[in-house]
Amino acid sequence: MTRHVPSPERRWNHNTHFHARMLDAVPVGAHTALDVGTGNGLLARDLYDAGLDVTAIDLDADVLRATRTANADTGIHWLHGDVMRHDFGQQFDVVASVATVHHLPDLSAGLARLADLTAPGGALVVVGLAKPTRLRDHVLGVAGVAQHRWSSWRRGYWEHSAPTCWPPPHSYAQVQHIAHAVLMGSEYRRHPLWRYVITWRRPR
Repeated sequence: MTRHVPSPERRWNHNTHFHARMLDAVPVGAHTALDVGTGNGLLARDLYDAGLDVTAIDLDADVLRATRTANADTGIHWLHGDVMRHDFGQQFDVVASVATVHHLPDLSAGLARLADLTAPGGALVVVGLAKPTRLRDHVLGVAGVAQHRWSSWRRGYWEHSAPTCWPPPHSYAQVQHIAHAVLMGSEYRRHPLWRYVITWRRPR
């Protein structure tokens, strides 16, 4: 059950642009969600506003402290820790991550870990960054420049305060190969704004 309709005056950047797409992937009847690499907590807040019981984890203690304070009016469970090692004691109906998996030392192990945290019948949704190496990547990069300029002019561009990792260690082609190898039956889609989206449903 939705708690409230978010304000149309949203903070926009290349990551928040994909939040609506991620929310569309939430399975019917889902109750719990995990936001991996929550940063400033915007995705966690959107999942919470969609009526989910949200747990959010981040490795940066300072950023997480500010995020917890800014969202004190919610029931989100904020955790300081490493998703690869933390004992959550449960699986989640939705596991979501934006601009985080390229920070992990091993993408294959990272995706496998997120899959393990996904409950049977649940959804894993990953929005990530990678290096352009193919002609298609560069064409989408040009489209991304145009989309960035238009959206920034129309909505403004919000700079997050979470740590960054640039350049990403993998190319888009490598990410696609790894995703299909680790997450059997997953969907990989490349988008403008220098992002890809991986969606996967864990079999029941």
